[in-house]
Amino acid sequence: MADEARQILRAEMVRRGYSFKMLAEALAEQQGGGPIELVQSLTNKVNRGRFSFAFFLRAARAMGVPSLELEAVLPPSTSVESAK
Repeated sequence: MADEARQILRAEMVRRGYSFKMLAEALAEQQGGGPIELVQSLTNKVNRGRFSFAFFLRAARAMGVPSLELEAVLPPSTSVESAK
């Protein structure tokens, strides 16, 4: 699951043209002067795929992601239909 979470977040970054530096700046702006995520720690966190769903939502919102279609990013063997 960590690998899948990493792939989804990285795919959204690529789709929207975000670098890790741009994402760190967007997260800082979103927090309104709260703690700033260092670019290197953000890079490590995303590349490991070890982050909370709350962090994923913060990052997605910071990039302006309005919605996600999980079936589009799930491998065929783990589709929602096969999970039923």
